[in-house]
Amino acid sequence: MALFMWTRECIHKSTLFFAAAAVAAMTACTAVPATAPATSGSVPASTPESERPTTAPPSASPSPDAGLRPLGWGPEQRDQDAASAAVAAMSVEEKAGQVLMPVYAGTDPEAQAAIIERFHLAGSIIMGDNVPLDARGQADTAAMTAVNARLAQAAKADGRPWPGLIGVDQEGGFVARLGAPLTEWPTALSYGAAGNVPLTKDAGRALAAEIGSLGFTVDFAPVADVTIGPADPTVGARSMSGSPDAAGALAVAFSQGMQESGVLPAVKHFPGHGSVTVDSHQDLPVQPAGIAELEARDWKPFRAAIAAGVPMVMTGHIAVPALEPGVPASLSGPTYAALRGMGFKGVAVTDALNMGAVQKQYPGGSAATAALAAGADLLLMPTDVGQAHAAIVSAVAAGTLPAARLDEAANRVATMMTWRGRIASPPGAAPASAAPGSGGDISARVSAAAVTVLSGHCGAPIVQGSLRIAGGSAQDRARFEAAAAKAGLGTGAGPLVSLIGYAGRPVEGDIAVALDAPWPLQDSSAPVKIALYGRTPGAFDALVAVLAGTAPAPGKLPAAVGSHPAGTGCP
Repeated sequence: MALFMWTRECIHKSTLFFAAAAVAAMTACTAVPATAPATSGSVPASTPESERPTTAPPSASPSPDAGLRPLGWGPEQRDQDAASAAVAAMSVEEKAGQVLMPVYAGTDPEAQAAIIERFHLAGSIIMGDNVPLDARGQADTAAMTAVNARLAQAAKADGRPWPGLIGVDQEGGFVARLGAPLTEWPTALSYGAAGNVPLTKDAGRALAAEIGSLGFTVDFAPVADVTIGPADPTVGARSMSGSPDAAGALAVAFSQGMQESGVLPAVKHFPGHGSVTVDSHQDLPVQPAGIAELEARDWKPFRAAIAAGVPMVMTGHIAVPALEPGVPASLSGPTYAALRGMGFKGVAVTDALNMGAVQKQYPGGSAATAALAAGADLLLMPTDVGQAHAAIVSAVAAGTLPAARLDEAANRVATMMTWRGRIASPPGAAPASAAPGSGGDISARVSAAAVTVLSGHCGAPIVQGSLRIAGGSAQDRARFEAAAAKAGLGTGAGPLVSLIGYAGRPVEGDIAVALDAPWPLQDSSAPVKIALYGRTPGAFDALVAVLAGTAPAPGKLPAAVGSHPAGTGCP
């Protein structure tokens, strides 16, 4: 029996090997450069988007090779053909693994690597507790790169010809699994306040370049949700804007910047998490809006992203009675039908299946099979990946999950990663701009463009000589003091500046400064109200420059704050 199993495994791996060889030959025959060579007068690729001249794109000409036909979401026909050939050689167990992307505990990747190999998994997501730290408590980038390399190696152990999915939630603001020495970014609401699409693209490119250099292939960002303001407990400053059109344009720009650095984006959380009032990490929110209202508000950014060819859309754990009452959107057939009805042909990935909104209602591996049957292609963070894998295999055997649905999902994931593998830079070829911390200047420019004065002086010093600091964290106060000292402002006397952190409450004092979402400013009694949307060193430099009157406050409120409508700010 052991000899039979060994022989069967060898035959199967040989089949995958020859399928991979055929794939390599097919793509080699039709290969084209990922980027065109520079010509006289062209702008270097390293030039920030916001500094590049605007030129009309070259007109497309019909390709004589059908394999070069774009599929509308990144990959070309040759990527799909190659993936289909490889997936066709897989067992049901291997296909089931291709649609699963689990989490693990701790900084040692060996157990996770073994699970990836055992279940033929698509890859792994990295959370905060998986990030190795150095003696200073900062992210150990060399160790992180080694962890990702080990997980990527495990993902290819069964002979598949495409890279593994090594993902992370690195949005900026307080959702950032990787800290210093990587660049610290302000909240996404900064982009809406700045209203600068090219700068947003620069930020997406810079953020992705840094994490891509560590071996990440996927970043579950940006958030395309349209926030409704203080009643939105989950998304808040993770949203780019309260305007559907602005949220769409900015999410597209950020995504495009990420892709230029070789990292796949996933816009989230369809059908829109910014307009519900319950946190899906804890329970199931219900979206009461009808289809017309969803189309006019929540779905607009996703339509824009789909039209721009985004490769992945994440579905959220939100019940939408207008689509399917009582069922999380991530597990709802009508929700995926609505998404596909917008023209989306890429990979639909669920939000984490271990969240309260799903876990309470779908125990064991049932969430995985329900999501897959509904139309999901990639299942993120199942509570128990072994149970989820077994449930998928059993459901296919029992006929309760059509084999064709599993094939479709596995093919989409494989197509995306075949494309990613073809266009990615070879290992060690990352530019100097991808070094950890290299995006600091762009991060500071975002904050300088975003800082918003809701009430108070515009174009004149708000503080002279010295100021007092209250609120915020110890790090916030230290950074503020350092920025003030650089600008020649003393601390310990003068007007009281009260800092409001994440989920903070209204404050008193002379000047109220919101470091995250600006909602607490509406009930703050301070006569001067400033929205900073971040707590990075660059953000505090921007704040001090406005207080000292050495720089304007160009930002505009991206969403209403009490009596201050969206668009409020200095002229």
